[in-house]
Amino acid sequence: MVAMTDTVAETKPDMPFANDHDRWAALVERDVNADRKFYYSVATTGVYCKPSCAARLARRENVAFHATPADAERAGFRPCKRCRPSEAIATIRFAVGACSLGAILVAATDKGVCAILLDDDAGALARDLQDRFPMAQLIGGDASCERLVAKVVGFVEAPARGLDLPLDIRGTAFQQRVWSTLREIPAGETVSYSAVAERIGSPQSVRAVAGACAANAIAVAIPCHRVVRSDGGLSGYRWGIERKQSLLEREADS
Repeated sequence: MVAMTDTVAETKPDMPFANDHDRWAALVERDVNADRKFYYSVATTGVYCKPSCAARLARRENVAFHATPADAERAGFRPCKRCRPSEAIATIRFAVGACSLGAILVAATDKGVCAILLDDDAGALARDLQDRFPMAQLIGGDASCERLVAKVVGFVEAPARGLDLPLDIRGTAFQQRVWSTLREIPAGETVSYSAVAERIGSPQSVRAVAGACAANAIAVAIPCHRVVRSDGGLSGYRWGIERKQSLLEREADS
């Protein structure tokens, strides 16, 4: 972990949260008006948060301030799972369809697809999307997303078609390294969690690789289903082992 230094540039005195004294005061008060004005990290947990986060207040000497989530992540911190500081307010459009694996939801921002979710219950998919992006404005039944759903369903049913989508990938720097490596695994092939850890240059991070796979919100386009145990076992899959096995069998036959 890097040394704790305050990394937010000092601003003009008449601006809100212009110095560390004001930032700390906002943090103590859990001031929602300070959210997205700055972020804070805690040395003892390795996590960074929004000022309004409901987490237990850290000791002042363990806290540093950052201007952006990217600054905090460059300093070696990961986003808090409670307040989700890395998620910006955005408009997310989505549509729900059906395939042989059950219900499927595809959601996208202006940058690209940010979620592909699978479930037996279509209603659960919308709730899952809301939980993942609580700050976003969600617009359902979008025509452009319905076309994306059709493309994803086409790939699920016939993997030989391939799947080339613009993606809006959101995660920590480590997660993005893992997910980028997963996208290099060809359809019809599998690799082990340990092999992925080797490929990203972090051979001791096998469990963290498994965690990144579990955190993936873009099913099939980021093919975490192609990662298996060293003995070839399927291990876990957030959308169900049966779906993982079905996807691998279809890709092997394509």
